[in-house]
Amino acid sequence: MNKPIAAPSRTKEILQQFGLHAKKGYGQNFLTDVSVVSRCAQVSHCEGAVIEIGPGIGSLTEQLALCSKHVRAYEVDEKLIPVLKETLKEYGNVEVILQDFLEADVESSVRELREAYGSVAVCANLPYYITTPILFRLFECREGIPYITVMVQKEVADRFAAEPGSKDYGALSVESQYLYDVKKLYAVPRNSFQPAPNVDSAVIQFRQKEIDDPVDDREAFFELVKACFKQRRKTIYNNVREYLGNGETAVRVLREADIDPGCRAQELGQKEFRRLYERTCLCQD
Repeated sequence: MNKPIAAPSRTKEILQQFGLHAKKGYGQNFLTDVSVVSRCAQVSHCEGAVIEIGPGIGSLTEQLALCSKHVRAYEVDEKLIPVLKETLKEYGNVEVILQDFLEADVESSVRELREAYGSVAVCANLPYYITTPILFRLFECREGIPYITVMVQKEVADRFAAEPGSKDYGALSVESQYLYDVKKLYAVPRNSFQPAPNVDSAVIQFRQKEIDDPVDDREAFFELVKACFKQRRKTIYNNVREYLGNGETAVRVLREADIDPGCRAQELGQKEFRRLYERTCLCQD
């Protein structure tokens, strides 16, 4: 029986067999720690179907296949398709799609997989250079994804999980925490990869919230949040004034939202941003 794909000796064998090397343009770093990928799959709530982005040579995919009824993996590098066909040939529940995930019809995919397998989750080791676009593409999925478990750069994980008042707290924190309960699960040292990146990683999990009273326009709410953090060193007044284009209106909506115009965006929590959004909507009607 073959060793797991993530075993260093097996990874080396596969890379040599296919003449592969990590492509910087695709943010490729091959996972070579069986315990890391096994644990990631086990905590991902992937009992039904699971979507993976960027399977590489199949290290995490293999572990997901052992835990899930069906794995749908999106791979953008066409040279890895024959590799995956070989490394995952023992797993009949794996489907590899040659496509840039950012161009995929995520809503249709989630709906189809949920109907066929009862539930759908996302689990992936995300390329560092497109981590945020991928996550926000998932957050925007109207079908709803109950669990998103991803391995990302540690600094990015810190920003998503940050609390108000911390140096890492920003628009990413506010937007993701509006939709999900966010939890950092465990650290992944850089020597778990080949080649080793210059930074450490972490596995972070997003668990979808039940929002009792959602904002009426989520995109507009997120746009306001981004505007409030546009220049972090400036006061909330200065950023809101620029967003609204009027200083008097900015002072009024902040006062009505019970927010000190002299504070900064990183001091505000979900409730404060919600009140600010509601007062801003009223002034624009």
